[in-house]
Formats: sequence, C-alpha cells, structure tokens
Amino acid sequence: MNDFKTVVMTPQIYQYVRKQAGQPSAVQEKLIARTLELGDSAEMQIPHEQAVLLSLLVKLTGAQTILEVGTYTGYSTLAFAQALPPHGKVITCDISTEWTAIAEEAWQAAGVRDRIDLRMGPAAQTLAELPDEPVIDLVFIDADKVGYVHYWDLLVPRVRQGGLLLADNTLYYGEAALEQPEGNAAAIDAFNQFVLRDPRVESVLVPIADGLTFARKL
Repeated sequence: MNDFKTVVMTPQIYQYVRKQAGQPSAVQEKLIARTLELGDSAEMQIPHEQAVLLSLLVKLTGAQTILEVGTYTGYSTLAFAQALPPHGKVITCDISTEWTAIAEEAWQAAGVRDRIDLRMGPAAQTLAELPDEPVIDLVFIDADKVGYVHYWDLLVPRVRQGGLLLADNTLYYGEAALEQPEGNAAAIDAFNQFVLRDPRVESVLVPIADGLTFARKL
C-alpha cells in the first residue's frame, strides 16, 4: 500500500524539523555538550525536538506525577520537570551514579531539582515498591530494551485511567521492522506486539527520533 502522506526523513528535512523545536536553553546546551563527552553512550540522550514534545505532553495532559524508567544524563527528566507545576514530581530510575551526577548538576542549574525524585537501583525493584494505587499521570520508559514488557506490566496498573504511557526506541534504528530482528531489536518487536494486544490501553507508534509509542490507559 502506498501512503503519499509519509515523508522520508532526509538530513535536510530533519534539520528543518529540528529548527521548529526552537533552540535549547543554556542549561540544555551545556548538558548536551557534557553528554557528548561521554562518547558512544551519548546516543542514549533523546534529541531536543523529542524533549520539546515531552514537555508539551506534560502540559497537554496536566500531568503532575511522572514516572521515568531510565534517567541517563537527565535530558528527558529536565524536560518533564520544567513543564510541571511547582508541586509536581518526576520519579526517575537509574543505576549509574556517574551519569546521574551529570543529570543532577543540570537539574540544579535549571532550578528544578526539588521536582525530581531520583531513585537508584534496578528499575523493576523500584517499580515494584511503588504504591499499588493508580496515581501516575504519565510514564516514560527508556531503559534496557529486554525489560520493557516487565516495566510496562508493573506500570500500567499504577497509571490512572486516561493517563499516558510512552516508550522510547520502539523502532530501534528500524531493526524492529525486520522480518527476523535480533537482540534488542527482537525485544522491542516483542514489546510492540505486546502493547498492540494489550486490552488495558489504546496505542500508536509514532516515527519521531528512534520511534515513540504512545498509549492511553483505558
């Protein structure tokens, strides 16, 4: 089936899209530069246009309680925290003290450290220890790909009705769409099929950055 509404993302078009997201703030620019110094792992930082989208989603949904799985150097956490009302809270989970130390510097510089609850340790354990009540407004999963299904199952019951769940890297460099994906791509493909069949949500996969799945809790 031909879909003439789909635009192939060339470098020129991508640069045009990036411009529409506006310029990063001074704090964001510094965080981007600091993250790039880490080398290959810097690819785990979400692009600025995705951060702008996350901020907009917080404001559109009126989210006040956000749960993030995977902090890295905190660019997405920063986007969430800056969009929250002063009494809002981002609970973010990670296992790296090196990466989260960089994140904390940026959050402090942006004046939003008090809106962020950083929890160190395996994410599955952190999520299992959360209250069972469905009080989370927005979820963002961006961590180890083989853990996505488990994180999803732990989080869906804790999200309020009408709440939003987001999962990053759900195209996985396009490899999830291969006939026989392998490794992380296979884990992401399995997650995508799981979400598609999950009767607790309605969902769509959007081709922004490395693929972003949106799901609404029914």
